[in-house]
Amino acid sequence: MAAEPDRRTVRVPPAGARRPAPGPAPQGEPEPQGAPAPQPGPAPRGEPEPQGDRHVRGMARGGGLNLVGALLSQAAVFLIMLLLARVLGIREVGRYAQCYAVLSLAGLLSLSGFRAGLTRFVAVHLADSDAPALRGTVRLGLAISAASSVVLAVALALGAPWLAARLHDPGLVTGLRLVALTLPASTICEAALAATRGWRTQRPFTFIGQLYEPGTRLLLTALALATGAGLTGAYWALVGAGWSAALLALVALGRLVRRVPSARPVYRPRQLFGFSTVSWVSSLSSTGLIWVDTLLLGFFANPEIGVYNVATRLVTVAIFVLAPINAAFGPYIAHLHHRGELADVRRVYAVATGWVVRLSMPAFVALLVLPGDLLRVFGGEVAAGAAVTVVLALGQLVNAATGPCGTVLNMSGRVAVNMADNVAALVLNMLLNLWLIPAYGIVGAALAWSVSLIVVNVARVLQVRALVGALPFTVGMVKGIAAGAAALLAGLLVRWLLPGWPWRLGVGLLTIVTVYLAVVLALGLGREDLMVLRALVRRRGRGVPKPPPPGTPTGGTPTAGTVVAR
Repeated sequence: MAAEPDRRTVRVPPAGARRPAPGPAPQGEPEPQGAPAPQPGPAPRGEPEPQGDRHVRGMARGGGLNLVGALLSQAAVFLIMLLLARVLGIREVGRYAQCYAVLSLAGLLSLSGFRAGLTRFVAVHLADSDAPALRGTVRLGLAISAASSVVLAVALALGAPWLAARLHDPGLVTGLRLVALTLPASTICEAALAATRGWRTQRPFTFIGQLYEPGTRLLLTALALATGAGLTGAYWALVGAGWSAALLALVALGRLVRRVPSARPVYRPRQLFGFSTVSWVSSLSSTGLIWVDTLLLGFFANPEIGVYNVATRLVTVAIFVLAPINAAFGPYIAHLHHRGELADVRRVYAVATGWVVRLSMPAFVALLVLPGDLLRVFGGEVAAGAAVTVVLALGQLVNAATGPCGTVLNMSGRVAVNMADNVAALVLNMLLNLWLIPAYGIVGAALAWSVSLIVVNVARVLQVRALVGALPFTVGMVKGIAAGAAALLAGLLVRWLLPGWPWRLGVGLLTIVTVYLAVVLALGLGREDLMVLRALVRRRGRGVPKPPPPGTPTGGTPTAGTVVAR
Protein backbone atom coordinates (compact mmCIF):
# COMPACT_ATOMS: atom_id res chain seq x y z
CA MET A 1 0.00 0.00 0.00
CA ALA A 2 1.09 3.59 -0.52
CA ALA A 3 2.59 5.41 2.43
CA GLU A 4 0.13 7.39 4.54
CA PRO A 5 0.84 11.07 3.86
CA ASP A 6 1.01 13.81 6.44
CA ARG A 7 -2.54 14.26 7.77
CA ARG A 8 -2.36 18.01 8.20
CA THR A 9 -4.74 19.71 5.77
CA VAL A 10 -3.36 22.33 3.43
CA ARG A 11 -5.67 25.36 3.45
CA VAL A 12 -4.96 27.50 0.44
CA PRO A 13 -6.37 31.03 0.20
CA PRO A 14 -7.24 32.50 -3.18
CA ALA A 15 -4.52 32.56 -5.78
CA GLY A 16 -2.27 35.54 -5.49
CA ALA A 17 -2.32 35.72 -1.71
CA ARG A 18 1.22 35.18 -0.52
CA ARG A 19 2.50 33.95 2.78
CA PRO A 20 5.09 36.33 4.27
CA ALA A 21 8.65 35.12 4.17
CA PRO A 22 10.19 34.23 7.51
CA GLY A 23 11.72 37.18 9.28
CA PRO A 24 14.67 37.31 11.60
CA ALA A 25 14.76 35.30 14.79
CA PRO A 26 12.52 36.66 17.57
CA GLN A 27 14.16 39.17 19.82
CA GLY A 28 15.70 37.55 22.84
CA GLU A 29 16.24 34.20 21.12
CA PRO A 30 19.88 33.27 21.74
CA GLU A 31 22.17 32.82 18.79
CA PRO A 32 24.44 29.75 18.83
CA GLN A 33 27.62 31.77 18.36
CA GLY A 34 27.37 33.91 21.46
CA ALA A 35 25.37 31.79 23.87
CA PRO A 36 27.16 29.52 26.31
CA ALA A 37 26.91 25.88 25.35
CA PRO A 38 23.86 24.38 27.05
CA GLN A 39 23.67 20.77 28.11
CA PRO A 40 22.68 18.27 25.43
CA GLY A 41 19.00 17.68 24.95
CA PRO A 42 16.01 19.91 24.36
CA ALA A 43 15.78 23.31 25.94
CA PRO A 44 13.80 23.49 29.20
CA ARG A 45 10.14 24.35 28.83
CA GLY A 46 9.56 28.05 28.56
CA GLU A 47 13.09 28.82 27.38
CA PRO A 48 13.89 29.42 23.70
CA GLU A 49 16.05 26.86 22.02
CA PRO A 50 19.12 28.13 20.15
CA GLN A 51 18.41 28.18 16.43
CA GLY A 52 21.49 26.15 15.58
CA ASP A 53 20.44 23.37 17.96
CA ARG A 54 16.96 23.30 16.43
CA HIS A 55 18.37 22.98 12.92
CA VAL A 56 20.71 20.15 13.95
CA ARG A 57 17.87 18.26 15.64
CA GLY A 58 15.50 18.82 12.73
CA MET A 59 18.06 17.59 10.25
CA ALA A 60 18.61 14.46 12.35
CA ARG A 61 14.89 13.71 12.56
CA GLY A 62 14.46 14.24 8.82
CA GLY A 63 17.36 11.96 8.03
CA GLY A 64 16.36 9.10 10.32
CA LEU A 65 13.66 7.61 8.10
CA ASN A 66 15.76 8.23 4.99
CA LEU A 67 18.69 6.42 6.59
CA VAL A 68 16.63 3.31 7.31
CA GLY A 69 15.14 3.37 3.82
CA ALA A 70 18.53 3.77 2.16
CA LEU A 71 19.99 0.91 4.20
CA LEU A 72 17.20 -1.50 3.29
CA SER A 73 17.24 -0.38 -0.36
CA GLN A 74 20.98 -1.01 -0.65
CA ALA A 75 20.57 -4.36 1.09
CA ALA A 76 17.93 -5.42 -1.45
CA VAL A 77 20.07 -4.43 -4.44
CA PHE A 78 23.09 -6.13 -2.87
CA LEU A 79 21.11 -9.36 -2.44
CA ILE A 80 19.92 -9.21 -6.06
CA MET A 81 23.53 -9.09 -7.24
CA LEU A 82 24.44 -11.89 -4.84
CA LEU A 83 21.61 -14.11 -6.13
CA LEU A 84 22.53 -13.50 -9.76
CA ALA A 85 26.21 -14.20 -9.12
CA ARG A 86 25.56 -17.38 -7.14
CA VAL A 87 22.83 -18.84 -9.38
CA LEU A 88 23.73 -17.62 -12.87
CA GLY A 89 27.41 -16.69 -12.68
CA ILE A 90 29.39 -13.49 -12.89
CA ARG A 91 28.91 -13.04 -16.65
CA GLU A 92 25.16 -12.68 -16.20
CA VAL A 93 25.78 -10.11 -13.46
CA GLY A 94 27.67 -8.07 -16.04
CA ARG A 95 24.76 -8.26 -18.50
CA TYR A 96 22.27 -7.24 -15.83
CA ALA A 97 24.47 -4.31 -14.79
CA GLN A 98 24.78 -3.03 -18.36
CA CYS A 99 21.02 -3.12 -18.89
CA TYR A 100 20.44 -1.40 -15.56
CA ALA A 101 22.96 1.29 -16.53
CA VAL A 102 20.96 1.94 -19.70
CA LEU A 103 17.75 2.15 -17.64
CA SER A 104 19.31 4.67 -15.23
CA LEU A 105 20.66 6.94 -17.97
CA ALA A 106 17.49 6.72 -20.09
CA GLY A 107 15.41 7.48 -17.00
CA LEU A 108 17.32 10.68 -16.38
CA LEU A 109 17.00 11.67 -20.04
CA SER A 110 13.24 11.24 -19.91
CA LEU A 111 12.86 13.02 -16.55
CA SER A 112 14.43 16.13 -18.11
CA GLY A 113 15.41 17.49 -14.70
CA PHE A 114 11.84 17.51 -13.39
CA ARG A 115 12.81 15.40 -10.37
CA ALA A 116 14.43 18.46 -8.77
CA GLY A 117 12.03 20.91 -10.41
CA LEU A 118 8.88 19.20 -9.15
CA THR A 119 10.18 19.06 -5.58
CA ARG A 120 11.20 22.69 -5.60
CA PHE A 121 8.17 24.28 -7.22
CA VAL A 122 5.59 22.18 -5.37
CA ALA A 123 7.19 23.38 -2.12
CA VAL A 124 7.34 26.97 -3.35
CA HIS A 125 3.71 27.02 -4.53
CA LEU A 126 2.58 25.54 -1.21
CA ALA A 127 4.51 28.25 0.62
CA ASP A 128 2.97 30.88 -1.69
CA SER A 129 -0.54 29.40 -1.22
CA ASP A 130 -0.85 29.17 -5.01
CA ALA A 131 -3.13 26.20 -5.71
CA PRO A 132 -3.50 26.81 -9.49
CA ALA A 133 0.25 26.93 -10.03
CA LEU A 134 0.77 23.85 -7.85
CA ARG A 135 -1.72 21.79 -9.83
CA GLY A 136 -0.27 23.03 -13.11
CA THR A 137 3.28 22.18 -12.06
CA VAL A 138 2.34 18.63 -11.08
CA ARG A 139 0.41 18.00 -14.30
CA LEU A 140 3.05 19.54 -16.54
CA GLY A 141 5.95 17.72 -14.90
CA LEU A 142 4.25 14.32 -14.97
CA ALA A 143 2.92 14.70 -18.52
CA ILE A 144 6.22 15.72 -20.07
CA SER A 145 8.18 13.08 -18.15
CA ALA A 146 5.74 10.33 -19.15
CA ALA A 147 5.64 11.38 -22.81
CA SER A 148 9.40 11.63 -23.16
CA SER A 149 9.90 8.26 -21.47
CA VAL A 150 7.51 6.58 -23.92
CA VAL A 151 9.39 8.07 -26.88
CA LEU A 152 12.74 6.94 -25.47
CA ALA A 153 11.34 3.49 -24.64
CA VAL A 154 10.17 2.96 -28.23
CA ALA A 155 13.55 4.11 -29.55
CA LEU A 156 15.39 1.80 -27.15
CA ALA A 157 13.23 -1.21 -28.04
CA LEU A 158 13.76 -0.66 -31.76
CA GLY A 159 17.47 0.08 -31.37
CA ALA A 160 18.23 -2.76 -28.94
CA PRO A 161 20.00 -4.97 -31.55
CA TRP A 162 22.20 -2.05 -32.64
CA LEU A 163 23.13 -1.12 -29.05
CA ALA A 164 23.83 -4.75 -28.12
CA ALA A 165 26.16 -5.00 -31.11
CA ARG A 166 28.02 -1.86 -29.99
CA LEU A 167 28.45 -3.49 -26.56
CA HIS A 168 29.72 -6.70 -28.23
CA ASP A 169 27.00 -8.89 -26.69
CA PRO A 170 23.94 -9.94 -28.76
CA GLY A 171 22.58 -11.56 -25.61
CA LEU A 172 21.69 -8.10 -24.31
CA VAL A 173 18.82 -7.59 -26.79
CA THR A 174 16.11 -9.16 -24.62
CA GLY A 175 17.28 -7.32 -21.53
CA LEU A 176 17.37 -3.98 -23.32
CA ARG A 177 13.83 -4.43 -24.63
CA LEU A 178 12.51 -5.32 -21.18
CA VAL A 179 14.34 -2.30 -19.79
CA ALA A 180 12.51 -0.24 -22.43
CA LEU A 181 9.23 -1.66 -21.10
CA THR A 182 10.26 -0.61 -17.57
CA LEU A 183 11.41 2.90 -18.51
CA PRO A 184 8.01 4.72 -18.51
CA ALA A 185 7.14 3.17 -15.15
CA SER A 186 10.40 4.14 -13.46
CA THR A 187 10.17 7.68 -14.86
CA ILE A 188 6.57 8.19 -13.71
CA CYS A 189 7.42 6.76 -10.29
CA GLU A 190 10.40 9.07 -9.80
CA ALA A 191 8.50 12.14 -10.98
CA ALA A 192 5.51 11.43 -8.73
CA LEU A 193 7.67 10.75 -5.67
CA ALA A 194 9.69 13.90 -6.34
CA ALA A 195 6.46 15.90 -6.30
CA THR A 196 5.38 14.35 -2.97
CA ARG A 197 8.60 15.57 -1.37
CA GLY A 198 7.45 19.12 -2.05
CA TRP A 199 4.98 18.58 0.82
CA ARG A 200 8.04 18.16 3.07
CA THR A 201 7.27 14.52 3.74
CA GLN A 202 9.71 11.70 3.09
CA ARG A 203 7.23 8.88 3.69
CA PRO A 204 6.08 8.11 0.12
CA PHE A 205 9.64 8.41 -1.18
CA THR A 206 11.00 6.11 1.51
CA PHE A 207 8.23 3.52 1.63
CA ILE A 208 7.66 3.27 -2.12
CA GLY A 209 10.97 4.25 -3.69
CA GLN A 210 13.38 2.82 -1.14
CA LEU A 211 11.46 -0.06 0.42
CA TYR A 212 8.67 -1.31 -1.83
CA GLU A 213 10.33 -1.13 -5.27
CA PRO A 214 13.71 -2.71 -4.42
CA GLY A 215 12.07 -5.17 -2.03
CA THR A 216 9.55 -6.30 -4.64
CA ARG A 217 12.29 -6.51 -7.24
CA LEU A 218 14.31 -8.74 -4.89
CA LEU A 219 11.37 -11.06 -4.22
CA LEU A 220 10.43 -11.33 -7.91
CA THR A 221 14.06 -11.94 -8.88
CA ALA A 222 14.38 -14.69 -6.29
CA LEU A 223 11.12 -16.24 -7.53
CA ALA A 224 12.30 -16.08 -11.14
CA LEU A 225 15.61 -17.75 -10.33
CA ALA A 226 13.90 -20.40 -8.20
CA THR A 227 11.57 -21.32 -11.08
CA GLY A 228 14.39 -21.47 -13.64
CA ALA A 229 13.45 -18.29 -15.50
CA GLY A 230 17.09 -17.18 -15.45
CA LEU A 231 18.27 -13.71 -16.38
CA THR A 232 15.14 -13.03 -18.45
CA GLY A 233 13.10 -13.59 -15.30
CA ALA A 234 15.28 -11.07 -13.46
CA TYR A 235 14.53 -8.52 -16.19
CA TRP A 236 10.81 -9.21 -15.84
CA ALA A 237 11.21 -8.56 -12.11
CA LEU A 238 12.32 -5.04 -13.05
CA VAL A 239 9.14 -4.63 -15.11
CA GLY A 240 6.79 -5.88 -12.40
CA ALA A 241 8.37 -3.93 -9.57
CA GLY A 242 8.61 -0.77 -11.67
CA TRP A 243 4.99 -0.62 -12.82
CA SER A 244 3.50 -1.52 -9.44
CA ALA A 245 5.69 1.12 -7.74
CA ALA A 246 4.59 3.71 -10.32
CA LEU A 247 0.94 2.99 -9.54
CA LEU A 248 1.52 3.37 -5.80
CA ALA A 249 3.46 6.61 -6.33
CA LEU A 250 0.59 8.09 -8.34
CA VAL A 251 -1.88 7.09 -5.62
CA ALA A 252 0.29 8.73 -2.94
CA LEU A 253 0.63 11.92 -4.98
CA GLY A 254 -3.09 11.98 -5.74
CA ARG A 255 -3.96 11.83 -2.05
CA LEU A 256 -1.77 14.86 -1.38
CA VAL A 257 -3.06 16.85 -4.34
CA ARG A 258 -6.69 16.22 -3.33
CA ARG A 259 -6.04 18.12 -0.10
CA VAL A 260 -5.37 21.27 -2.11
CA PRO A 261 -8.63 23.10 -2.97
CA SER A 262 -9.82 22.68 -6.53
CA ALA A 263 -8.55 25.29 -8.94
CA ARG A 264 -8.01 25.65 -12.65
CA PRO A 265 -4.36 24.69 -13.28
CA VAL A 266 -1.99 27.47 -14.25
CA TYR A 267 1.01 26.35 -16.29
CA ARG A 268 4.36 28.13 -16.06
CA PRO A 269 6.61 26.08 -18.34
CA ARG A 270 9.35 28.71 -18.61
CA GLN A 271 9.83 28.78 -14.84
CA LEU A 272 9.85 25.00 -14.55
CA PHE A 273 12.08 24.41 -17.55
CA GLY A 274 14.50 27.17 -16.55
CA PHE A 275 15.30 25.50 -13.26
CA SER A 276 14.97 21.91 -14.44
CA THR A 277 17.33 22.25 -17.40
CA VAL A 278 20.31 23.13 -15.23
CA SER A 279 19.37 20.43 -12.71
CA TRP A 280 18.92 17.93 -15.55
CA VAL A 281 22.40 18.52 -16.98
CA SER A 282 23.89 18.24 -13.49
CA SER A 283 22.01 15.02 -12.68
CA LEU A 284 22.75 13.49 -16.06
CA SER A 285 26.45 14.25 -15.64
CA SER A 286 26.65 12.78 -12.15
CA THR A 287 24.70 9.67 -13.16
CA GLY A 288 26.89 9.36 -16.24
CA LEU A 289 29.90 9.39 -13.92
CA ILE A 290 28.34 6.47 -12.06
CA TRP A 291 27.58 4.28 -15.08
CA VAL A 292 29.81 5.31 -17.99
CA ASP A 293 32.62 2.98 -16.89
CA THR A 294 30.28 -0.02 -17.07
CA LEU A 295 29.19 0.88 -20.59
CA LEU A 296 32.76 1.58 -21.74
CA LEU A 297 33.91 -1.78 -20.38
CA GLY A 298 31.22 -3.33 -22.57
CA PHE A 299 32.31 -1.19 -25.50
CA PHE A 300 35.85 -2.54 -25.10
CA ALA A 301 34.44 -6.09 -24.76
CA ASN A 302 36.01 -6.58 -21.33
CA PRO A 303 34.90 -9.97 -19.93
CA GLU A 304 35.18 -8.82 -16.30
CA ILE A 305 32.23 -6.41 -16.26
CA GLY A 306 30.45 -8.61 -13.72
CA VAL A 307 33.44 -8.64 -11.36
CA TYR A 308 33.71 -4.86 -11.65
CA ASN A 309 30.05 -4.28 -10.83
CA VAL A 310 30.10 -6.60 -7.83
CA ALA A 311 33.08 -4.61 -6.51
CA THR A 312 31.25 -1.32 -7.07
CA ARG A 313 28.17 -2.67 -5.31
CA LEU A 314 30.26 -3.50 -2.24
CA VAL A 315 31.73 -0.01 -2.17
CA THR A 316 28.28 1.53 -2.61
CA VAL A 317 27.14 -0.13 0.62
CA ALA A 318 29.86 1.78 2.49
CA ILE A 319 28.60 5.18 1.36
CA PHE A 320 24.85 4.58 1.58
CA VAL A 321 24.52 7.11 4.42
CA LEU A 322 25.37 10.07 2.16
CA ALA A 323 22.10 10.15 0.17
CA PRO A 324 19.67 10.21 3.14
CA ILE A 325 21.78 12.79 4.98
CA ASN A 326 21.79 14.92 1.80
CA ALA A 327 18.00 14.70 1.57
CA ALA A 328 17.53 15.87 5.17
CA PHE A 329 20.33 18.43 4.98
CA GLY A 330 19.35 20.31 1.79
CA PRO A 331 16.21 22.20 2.91
CA TYR A 332 17.98 23.50 6.02
CA ILE A 333 20.86 24.88 3.96
CA ALA A 334 18.41 26.59 1.58
CA HIS A 335 16.53 28.15 4.50
CA LEU A 336 19.62 29.27 6.44
CA HIS A 337 21.47 30.62 3.41
CA HIS A 338 18.41 32.59 2.31
CA ARG A 339 18.31 34.28 5.74
CA GLY A 340 22.04 34.96 5.68
CA GLU A 341 22.73 32.76 8.71
CA LEU A 342 26.08 31.53 7.42
CA ALA A 343 27.34 30.51 10.86
CA ASP A 344 24.52 27.98 11.11
CA VAL A 345 25.19 26.86 7.53
CA ARG A 346 28.76 26.08 8.52
CA ARG A 347 27.64 24.30 11.67
CA VAL A 348 25.04 22.10 9.99
CA TYR A 349 27.48 21.26 7.16
CA ALA A 350 30.12 20.22 9.69
CA VAL A 351 27.67 18.08 11.68
CA ALA A 352 26.42 16.34 8.53
CA THR A 353 29.94 15.62 7.30
CA GLY A 354 31.05 14.28 10.67
CA TRP A 355 28.17 11.83 10.78
CA VAL A 356 28.75 10.67 7.21
CA VAL A 357 32.37 9.86 8.06
CA ARG A 358 31.65 8.13 11.35
CA LEU A 359 28.75 6.04 10.07
CA SER A 360 30.64 4.87 6.99
CA MET A 361 34.15 4.42 8.43
CA PRO A 362 33.79 0.77 9.64
CA ALA A 363 32.61 -0.30 6.19
CA PHE A 364 35.56 1.44 4.53
CA VAL A 365 37.98 -0.27 6.92
CA ALA A 366 36.46 -3.66 6.06
CA LEU A 367 36.79 -2.94 2.33
CA LEU A 368 40.45 -2.00 2.70
CA VAL A 369 41.38 -4.92 4.97
CA LEU A 370 39.23 -7.78 3.62
CA PRO A 371 38.38 -7.00 -0.03
CA GLY A 372 39.05 -10.49 -1.38
CA ASP A 373 37.16 -12.19 1.44
CA LEU A 374 34.12 -9.96 0.94
CA LEU A 375 34.08 -10.63 -2.80
CA ARG A 376 34.29 -14.39 -2.27
CA VAL A 377 30.76 -14.23 -0.88
CA PHE A 378 29.70 -13.80 -4.53
CA GLY A 379 31.84 -16.72 -5.72
CA GLY A 380 35.50 -17.62 -5.98
CA GLU A 381 35.97 -16.07 -9.43
CA VAL A 382 34.92 -12.65 -8.14
CA ALA A 383 37.82 -12.46 -5.67
CA ALA A 384 39.99 -11.21 -8.54
CA GLY A 385 38.34 -7.82 -8.09
CA ALA A 386 40.06 -7.12 -4.74
CA ALA A 387 42.31 -4.43 -6.23
CA VAL A 388 39.29 -2.77 -7.85
CA THR A 389 37.49 -2.72 -4.50
CA VAL A 390 40.41 -1.03 -2.74
CA VAL A 391 40.80 1.64 -5.46
CA LEU A 392 37.07 2.42 -5.50
CA ALA A 393 36.95 2.50 -1.69
CA LEU A 394 39.71 5.11 -1.54
CA GLY A 395 37.81 7.35 -3.95
CA GLN A 396 34.56 7.00 -2.01
CA LEU A 397 36.38 7.63 1.28
CA VAL A 398 37.35 11.08 -0.02
CA ASN A 399 33.74 11.53 -1.14
CA ALA A 400 32.57 10.81 2.40
CA ALA A 401 35.21 13.05 4.01
CA THR A 402 34.16 16.06 1.93
CA GLY A 403 30.55 15.66 3.01
CA PRO A 404 27.49 17.01 1.18
CA CYS A 405 29.46 19.84 -0.45
CA GLY A 406 27.52 19.54 -3.70
CA THR A 407 24.27 19.98 -1.80
CA VAL A 408 25.63 23.16 -0.21
CA LEU A 409 26.27 24.55 -3.69
CA ASN A 410 22.79 23.58 -4.94
CA MET A 411 20.90 24.81 -1.91
CA SER A 412 22.88 28.07 -1.88
CA GLY A 413 21.67 28.84 -5.39
CA ARG A 414 24.93 27.87 -7.15
CA VAL A 415 23.24 25.18 -9.26
CA ALA A 416 25.19 26.22 -12.36
CA VAL A 417 28.50 25.87 -10.50
CA ASN A 418 27.57 22.37 -9.39
CA MET A 419 26.49 21.52 -12.94
CA ALA A 420 29.87 22.65 -14.27
CA ASP A 421 31.60 20.48 -11.66
CA ASN A 422 29.59 17.42 -12.67
CA VAL A 423 30.14 17.95 -16.39
CA ALA A 424 33.89 18.41 -15.84
CA ALA A 425 34.04 15.24 -13.73
CA LEU A 426 32.18 13.25 -16.40
CA VAL A 427 34.48 14.47 -19.18
CA LEU A 428 37.56 13.70 -17.08
CA ASN A 429 36.22 10.25 -16.25
CA MET A 430 35.49 9.40 -19.88
CA LEU A 431 38.94 10.54 -21.02
CA LEU A 432 40.66 8.55 -18.27
CA ASN A 433 38.54 5.48 -19.06
CA LEU A 434 39.42 5.65 -22.75
CA TRP A 435 43.09 5.81 -21.78
CA LEU A 436 43.22 3.32 -18.89
CA ILE A 437 40.69 0.57 -19.76
CA PRO A 438 42.57 -0.76 -22.84
CA ALA A 439 45.79 -1.01 -20.81
CA TYR A 440 44.59 -1.98 -17.32
CA GLY A 441 41.04 -3.31 -17.73
CA ILE A 442 38.77 -3.08 -14.71
CA VAL A 443 41.55 -1.69 -12.50
CA GLY A 444 41.96 1.14 -15.02
CA ALA A 445 38.22 1.84 -14.89
CA ALA A 446 38.37 1.96 -11.10
CA LEU A 447 41.33 4.36 -11.20
CA ALA A 448 39.52 6.63 -13.66
CA TRP A 449 36.40 6.72 -11.51
CA SER A 450 38.22 7.36 -8.21
CA VAL A 451 40.46 10.09 -9.64
CA SER A 452 37.43 11.86 -11.13
CA LEU A 453 35.52 11.60 -7.86
CA ILE A 454 38.44 12.95 -5.82
CA VAL A 455 39.07 15.87 -8.18
CA VAL A 456 35.42 17.00 -8.29
CA ASN A 457 34.96 16.78 -4.53
CA VAL A 458 38.15 18.69 -3.75
CA ALA A 459 36.98 21.37 -6.18
CA ARG A 460 33.59 21.54 -4.45
CA VAL A 461 35.18 21.87 -1.01
CA LEU A 462 37.20 24.86 -2.23
CA GLN A 463 34.07 26.40 -3.75
CA VAL A 464 32.08 25.93 -0.53
CA ARG A 465 34.97 27.46 1.41
CA ALA A 466 34.86 30.52 -0.83
CA LEU A 467 31.04 30.70 -0.69
CA VAL A 468 30.24 30.31 3.02
CA GLY A 469 33.65 29.96 4.66
CA ALA A 470 32.93 26.35 5.63
CA LEU A 471 35.29 23.40 5.74
CA PRO A 472 34.13 19.83 6.45
CA PHE A 473 36.83 19.10 9.03
CA THR A 474 35.68 18.85 12.65
CA VAL A 475 36.75 17.29 15.93
CA GLY A 476 34.12 14.60 15.42
CA MET A 477 35.62 13.67 12.07
CA VAL A 478 39.10 13.43 13.61
CA LYS A 479 37.72 11.09 16.27
CA GLY A 480 36.13 8.94 13.57
CA ILE A 481 39.37 8.78 11.60
CA ALA A 482 41.32 7.86 14.75
CA ALA A 483 38.84 5.09 15.55
CA GLY A 484 39.05 3.91 11.94
CA ALA A 485 42.85 3.74 12.13
CA ALA A 486 42.64 1.59 15.27
CA ALA A 487 40.09 -0.70 13.62
CA LEU A 488 42.31 -0.94 10.53
CA LEU A 489 45.27 -2.16 12.59
CA ALA A 490 43.07 -4.67 14.41
CA GLY A 491 41.66 -5.95 11.13
CA LEU A 492 45.12 -6.36 9.60
CA LEU A 493 46.17 -8.36 12.66
CA VAL A 494 43.19 -10.70 12.25
CA ARG A 495 43.94 -11.13 8.54
CA TRP A 496 47.53 -12.09 9.39
CA LEU A 497 46.58 -14.52 12.19
CA LEU A 498 43.62 -16.26 10.52
CA PRO A 499 44.46 -17.47 7.01
CA GLY A 500 41.26 -19.46 6.38
CA TRP A 501 37.98 -18.31 4.81
CA PRO A 502 35.19 -17.78 5.95
CA TRP A 503 36.43 -17.63 9.55
CA ARG A 504 38.78 -14.79 8.72
CA LEU A 505 35.90 -12.78 7.24
CA GLY A 506 33.56 -13.29 10.20
CA VAL A 507 36.15 -12.67 12.91
CA GLY A 508 37.64 -9.77 10.96
CA LEU A 509 34.32 -7.95 10.57
CA LEU A 510 33.42 -8.49 14.23
CA THR A 511 36.84 -7.22 15.34
CA ILE A 512 36.68 -4.13 13.13
CA VAL A 513 33.24 -3.10 14.38
CA THR A 514 34.06 -3.83 18.03
CA VAL A 515 37.35 -1.92 18.05
CA TYR A 516 35.83 0.99 16.14
CA LEU A 517 32.90 1.40 18.53
CA ALA A 518 35.16 1.01 21.57
CA VAL A 519 37.53 3.75 20.41
CA VAL A 520 34.66 6.07 19.43
CA LEU A 521 33.12 5.72 22.89
CA ALA A 522 36.50 6.06 24.59
CA LEU A 523 37.16 9.33 22.75
CA GLY A 524 33.71 10.54 23.78
CA LEU A 525 30.63 11.83 21.99
CA GLY A 526 30.31 15.56 21.57
CA ARG A 527 27.35 17.69 22.52
CA GLU A 528 25.99 17.77 18.97
CA ASP A 529 26.43 14.00 18.64
CA LEU A 530 24.19 13.50 21.64
CA MET A 531 21.65 15.95 20.21
CA VAL A 532 21.52 14.00 16.95
CA LEU A 533 21.11 10.65 18.72
CA ARG A 534 18.33 11.94 20.96
CA ALA A 535 16.56 13.55 18.01
CA LEU A 536 16.61 10.23 16.15
CA VAL A 537 15.24 8.38 19.18
CA ARG A 538 12.47 10.95 19.64
CA ARG A 539 11.62 11.18 15.94
CA ARG A 540 8.25 9.46 16.36
CA GLY A 541 5.54 12.00 16.92
CA ARG A 542 7.63 15.00 15.93
CA GLY A 543 6.80 17.36 13.11
CA VAL A 544 8.57 17.84 9.84
CA PRO A 545 11.12 20.60 9.27
CA LYS A 546 9.92 24.11 8.56
CA PRO A 547 9.72 24.85 4.86
CA PRO A 548 12.34 27.02 3.25
CA PRO A 549 11.13 30.44 2.16
CA PRO A 550 9.66 30.95 -1.30
CA GLY A 551 12.18 31.24 -4.04
CA THR A 552 14.90 29.18 -2.40
CA PRO A 553 15.99 25.87 -3.87
CA THR A 554 14.49 22.89 -2.09
CA GLY A 555 14.78 19.19 -2.54
CA GLY A 556 16.46 17.86 -5.56
CA THR A 557 18.23 14.72 -6.39
CA PRO A 558 21.07 13.50 -4.24
CA THR A 559 23.12 12.56 -7.21
CA ALA A 560 22.94 16.04 -8.56
CA GLY A 561 25.21 17.12 -5.76
CA THR A 562 27.41 14.25 -4.78
CA VAL A 563 27.97 10.94 -6.50
CA VAL A 564 26.57 8.35 -4.17
CA ALA A 565 25.64 4.98 -5.58
CA ARG A 566 25.55 2.76 -8.58
